[in-house]
Amino acid sequence: MRTTRVTAAALAVAAALALSACGSDSDKNNAVAEVNAPAKSKPGTVLDRPFQKPGLILTDTHGKQFDLRAQTKGKPTLIYFGYTHCPDVCPLTMSNIAVAKKALPQAEQDKLQVVFVTTDPERDTPASLGTWLKAQDPAFIGLTGDFNTIQAGARTMGIGIDPPKKQPDGSVVSMHGAQVIAFSPKTDEGYVLYGESTTADDYTKDLPKIIKGENP
Repeated sequence: MRTTRVTAAALAVAAALALSACGSDSDKNNAVAEVNAPAKSKPGTVLDRPFQKPGLILTDTHGKQFDLRAQTKGKPTLIYFGYTHCPDVCPLTMSNIAVAKKALPQAEQDKLQVVFVTTDPERDTPASLGTWLKAQDPAFIGLTGDFNTIQAGARTMGIGIDPPKKQPDGSVVSMHGAQVIAFSPKTDEGYVLYGESTTADDYTKDLPKIIKGENP
């Protein structure tokens, strides 16, 4: 697969403005266009200046403290910010990753860390988050905690998150960047970024190289 090289600084400015509306059709129409995939045929963006892994200390689905930087150190890791009540982008993204992961040899599956950090911690309790992720892949790591802490951690990777807002119809919408960032097991830096248009086939092609810390 061909990839596009851009600087992390440029993405940080643009991606913070590109929030996906996980809600009603009217919300989607107001969403800002995706900026991290310049061409639909090139879902993977290799960063010239990789992102540092955020120093987030949150709560996992078992109610235990999880130090993101320490507990994924030296492991190929995919990080995504979303929420379980999302009707479209979030479940599709996690499903695509789950499908691609299952296509890997078991040894490689065991190495890969997939981390889902909620953007709606008030509703996404450890228990509810764990139930939702179990349907995708029991090995996926779910993290929740203080919203401001999560928002700050996402910003270090150029991912914008707005506080969940209640709509006139009573539904709650969480606006958030829909990027998946892959962290290398060699450097622990986020060096490849995927947009919401990335398919299961795209991940299937790229994951073997991501697991080795190579450019896809």
